Amino acid sequence: MDRIPGGRAAAAVAVVLVCLLAAGCGGSNDGGPQQNTGTTTTSGPSTPTENPNGNQGNQFTADPTIVGAHPIPFTSWTRLADNRIAVNFETGSPECYGVDASVDETDSTVTVELRSGTRADAVGRMCTMIAIFGTLEVPLKAPLGNRTVLSAV
Repeated sequence: MDRIPGGRAAAAVAVVLVCLLAAGCGGSNDGGPQQNTGTTTTSGPSTPTENPNGNQGNQFTADPTIVGAHPIPFTSWTRLADNRIAVNFETGSPECYGVDASVDETDSTVTVELRSGTRADAVGRMCTMIAIFGTLEVPLKAPLGNRTVLSAV
């Protein structure tokens, strides 16, 4: 029986090990459904607390031109008048970030969807990553009365 020289045998073993390692790292092409490993949850509206003491943060003005808008929750709200409330939230620096809101009113609830995004005039600008407490006044179509105020997220 012929023997393989030591150097060639070690090289052959190394090639086999590399092939096995590459096969173990390969992906699956079975075309079947893949397991969803995301952490996104689908929850309904939340009930923020009423803060009768007034606004808590920097005053923001609704800005429908924000870029990359995404829903954010608000933590509390204040009754300003029969047909106006203020929502209190956290967002980025007002030099770079803005907010906008839409309201869905029913006989029993007022649901506010608050959105935050980059101000149109700040796109491409370097912005500091700090959290700011903000307040946004939200007009209502009808007096609030005894309706429950909800955050859409």
